[in-house]
Amino acid sequence: MDVFATHPCRLGEGPLWHPTRKALFWFDILDKSLHCKGATRHSWSFDEYVSAAGWVDDDTLLIASASGLWRFDISSGARELVVPLEADDPATRSNDGRADPQGGFWIGTMGIKAEAHAGAIYRYYRGEPRKLFDRITISNAICFAPDGGTAYFADTFSQRIRKVALDTDGWPKGEPEVFVDLRADGLNPDGAVVDADGNLWNAQWGAGRVACYGADGVFKRSILVPASQATCPAFGGPEGTTLFVTTAANGVDEGQGGMTFSIDAGVMGQQEHQVIL
Repeated sequence: MDVFATHPCRLGEGPLWHPTRKALFWFDILDKSLHCKGATRHSWSFDEYVSAAGWVDDDTLLIASASGLWRFDISSGARELVVPLEADDPATRSNDGRADPQGGFWIGTMGIKAEAHAGAIYRYYRGEPRKLFDRITISNAICFAPDGGTAYFADTFSQRIRKVALDTDGWPKGEPEVFVDLRADGLNPDGAVVDADGNLWNAQWGAGRVACYGADGVFKRSILVPASQATCPAFGGPEGTTLFVTTAANGVDEGQGGMTFSIDAGVMGQQEHQVIL
């Protein structure tokens, strides 16, 4: 893989290719910062943990923080609270999140010290926040099939990626089921994204790779990442075939730990879906 950004994030997360700005946004959760690289490079600092975003329009992101979902003006750096998110619980923070094809935004929470079952997964859709799943230890792998009929998510602690069917408005229907069980291989599912053909690409914490699984859950191939703690992939770039991967430097002594990487994966990704506020 190529080094896309040399800045070493303590806990890189939430890469988002903004389709109209032609730029990658990503977070360093522990540093409480947001970074952007396109034609130019920008960074913003926050007073709380921030972890994931969706794009609203050319100038606006919806950003998830430890206390809420925020409307963020890219040009000015100003933010406005859209809805609180576990704001009354100082022991939790946001983690993995992504917009769905219907325009909703899914966001997972977790304990700041990864306390067992302290987190949950929520969906914000057209002004309504709703808790979908609770008793999550480390929320991750939130992503969606291209037709909008299936959502994926994981609790890294459980070492399983789950899937759940969605109705036409993007709300879960029925109970989640196991999509990929990684316990036998000792692998830890972190962030994930689905390409245009419906294959799921999962960053696997501690394994230094992004693994690709077909829509049937069968392993297809993997791409090695030159840092052990791969955290989250995202598709983007000029042709939509570039796979970006964030990593984490916290707790490891690696020359490239925490850097953000890229590679032409040879497949077309989905364009990141637009959030409807």
